[in-house]
Amino acid sequence: MRILLTGGCGFIGSSVVRYIINNTDHDVLNVDCMTYAASADTVAEIASNPRYRHADANIINSVELQKLFDEYQPDAVMHLAAESHVDRSIDGPGIFIQTNVVGTYALLEAARKYWTPLDAERKKAFRFHHISTDEVFGHLEPNDPPFTETTPYDPRSPYSASKAASDHLVRAWFHTYGLPTFVTNTTNNYGVWHFPEKLIPLVTINAIEGKELPVYGKGENVRDWLFVEDHAEALVRAVERGEPGETYAIGARQPRRNIDVVKAICAVLDELIPDPAGPRERLIRYVTDRPGHDFRYEIDPSHAENALDWKAKHDFETGIRKTVQWYLDNREWWEGIRSKRYTGQRLGTRS
Repeated sequence: MRILLTGGCGFIGSSVVRYIINNTDHDVLNVDCMTYAASADTVAEIASNPRYRHADANIINSVELQKLFDEYQPDAVMHLAAESHVDRSIDGPGIFIQTNVVGTYALLEAARKYWTPLDAERKKAFRFHHISTDEVFGHLEPNDPPFTETTPYDPRSPYSASKAASDHLVRAWFHTYGLPTFVTNTTNNYGVWHFPEKLIPLVTINAIEGKELPVYGKGENVRDWLFVEDHAEALVRAVERGEPGETYAIGARQPRRNIDVVKAICAVLDELIPDPAGPRERLIRYVTDRPGHDFRYEIDPSHAENALDWKAKHDFETGIRKTVQWYLDNREWWEGIRSKRYTGQRLGTRS
């Protein structure tokens, strides 16, 4: 299978690219315009593989997209390119609309124009796989059941609204034009090569450096955590087996309060590299909550597990230990980001 994959130098995208090259015989064209959160290092280990190619192109450039489709002749699209940080969407929502909504539209149209004249067999086999988030479903109260594929949409942030819009576009192109699209929605991912603006890498790096560990509000907000390598495997299963018009909610059944996540990171680091000044929980600081902060996200992945013959391999304790150890072993990567692109400053205060 020849896969045109967008956003393959980002966190989740690069994990998918590495999984494809290391575990399948598929080919990958990685379309990534290398925004602030992208890193060539994430795919360096497979970059010389003859089944891999990178195209430095922006998904909102419809002319360039059409050229790539015509040249590469893909059998499937995996669409991961997106602006993804909620705090940044609060500070500057415009780029989220451009990339996540306009970019998805441009990609759908390029795929449709490429797909329409294919012969009947290739048309039937083609897939457009759109990777999305559980944040489109909105907010769960403490006793609400987890999200499923049929949960109504209720996005609350500019980020989640832009992803909800892109999900709706993908489904509309299936119903209106017959383009064989499907959607996967997932929980919070964590793991290696994660840009250090998100909770787990930010707290891990700050704790390594002995800096304050900011926790929004009282730290009671709940997120459902999925190790990125498990997600990558699920996404590849989906593009291989996914049915047009379907939705697959992917998760690991590992919900945790934010404060418990932070304390878990502290505990692992205290074990691996004890701090002479004392346990790292002393560094926790409760800060003003994020505007419109959704209380809880959680997914019931039963349908995806059955349909894709997949289940997450890592529980949170195993995954967080692997993640923390990776940040200890790869200081040069994140120190370079901290010195040039993102210093760890607070975003999304709406000020």
